[in-house]
Amino acid sequence: MQPAHSGPNPPARPSLVWFREDLRIDDHPALAAAAQAGQVCAVYILEEGADLGRPLGGALKWWLHHSLTSLQANLAEHGIELILLRGDTRQLIPTLAKSLGAESVHWNRRYYAWSRPVDAAIKADLTGMGVQVGTHKAYVLTEPWEIKTGSGGNFKVFTPFFRAAQSSCDAWAELAAPTPPLTGCSGAAVSSEKLEDWDLLPIAPDWSGGLSQTWQPGEVGAHKRLKRFIDKALLGYGDGRNIPSKPATSFLSPHLHFGEISIRRVWNAARAAMRANPALQADGQVFLSELGWREFSTQLIYHYEDFPQESWKEAFRSFPWKNDSSALRAWQRGQTGYPIVDAGMRQLWKTGWMHNRVRMIVASFLVKHLLQDWRAGEAWFWDTLVDADVANNAAGWQWVAGCGADAAPYFRIFNPMSQGEKFDPDGNYVRTWVPELAKLPNKYLHRPFEAPTEILRLSGVHLGRTYPLPIVNHEKGRKQALDALASLKQTHSGDLV
Repeated sequence: MQPAHSGPNPPARPSLVWFREDLRIDDHPALAAAAQAGQVCAVYILEEGADLGRPLGGALKWWLHHSLTSLQANLAEHGIELILLRGDTRQLIPTLAKSLGAESVHWNRRYYAWSRPVDAAIKADLTGMGVQVGTHKAYVLTEPWEIKTGSGGNFKVFTPFFRAAQSSCDAWAELAAPTPPLTGCSGAAVSSEKLEDWDLLPIAPDWSGGLSQTWQPGEVGAHKRLKRFIDKALLGYGDGRNIPSKPATSFLSPHLHFGEISIRRVWNAARAAMRANPALQADGQVFLSELGWREFSTQLIYHYEDFPQESWKEAFRSFPWKNDSSALRAWQRGQTGYPIVDAGMRQLWKTGWMHNRVRMIVASFLVKHLLQDWRAGEAWFWDTLVDADVANNAAGWQWVAGCGADAAPYFRIFNPMSQGEKFDPDGNYVRTWVPELAKLPNKYLHRPFEAPTEILRLSGVHLGRTYPLPIVNHEKGRKQALDALASLKQTHSGDLV
């Protein structure tokens, strides 16, 4: 007589991986944990719900479509279908786990104020169903709660934060391990939506031609970018990253935002290059500090939930911003009459990206010369940047506006002419993106309104017709910014600088 428990073993229950801002296979902690348990099912949800963050901008939608296409193909090579769903994750994840008979559900953590309670509710529902839940660190090198000041608080100034965090970054980065072999789950009777039905790509009109020419979304494109940067641009990065006409930056920001390459892989690649070539030490350290700013920004939005929408310094919450839609529109279109500003805004519209030095210049011009609320600029960046990231976007704009943590003081006002002359001395950047000024000599390229009439005529420039006159005088704009700050000082004794 055979034991009652004998007979064929029941089929192993699969593990479900919920992909989010981690659209890759390599160095994917949630995927690796699921693979160790056996069969893997995968899902991506286009999230909807009244309490979620704001909808994706147009450039982000374009990138997401192509990134998901890449991930689908990569997973298919391992026999895994990427299930696509759209709706409320609080309902869809538990329902999907039940339909699949999942043993466990894994995802990599996010840090937004709106996402944390959603994740907690999903975890509670799954646990109540008897489904194991694994959440993992993947988007950052240091969790927002890991790096503390000597008194046990969170850092509000970048330099001491990065000094304290760097050893932790190094330690965790070295733990990278290859993802185990992947085995797709079988017999899953779950209907996936079609990516093309999500209408993520622009159609009428299709403005994405410049994006397609500039970027290769997906994991393969991300690793190519990293290799190209380490091999060709890391040496000299410290100085070269300030020259917008040179391909001297990493161009990794959109790949990192969508998680097509892990922050750990990027950190390790830079570290390895620095160890192999001592000449890269200084430039490599500057690059690592840029990655550190990403970590710093993430911990800011974790500890200060209103940070993406509200000035961090309370005094600035009553700043006398102007509401000038025509000035904002001129800035958005690259028609301000200041060539370095217009070049940056046109590069943004054409490619979905803008050089970081120029981001600071155009942001300063908007909030100081034009006295427009920093949130108007942040919203435009959100809609047009392929690397629009909640934490980095808000931190960058608040830094320029002088109202954020460890921000530049508001009274530091960039002169758009001298900034152009300093960082685009040969004019290659402006001539690329503002071609109507291409024939102007360098002496007047960044200040065409000062060029003699004959020089303008010979260069084919007709101010006010082929290229706009400045929408605000620099000195007047600077004075009104300082006057606005002075008025704020009269009514607030809080931290303004």
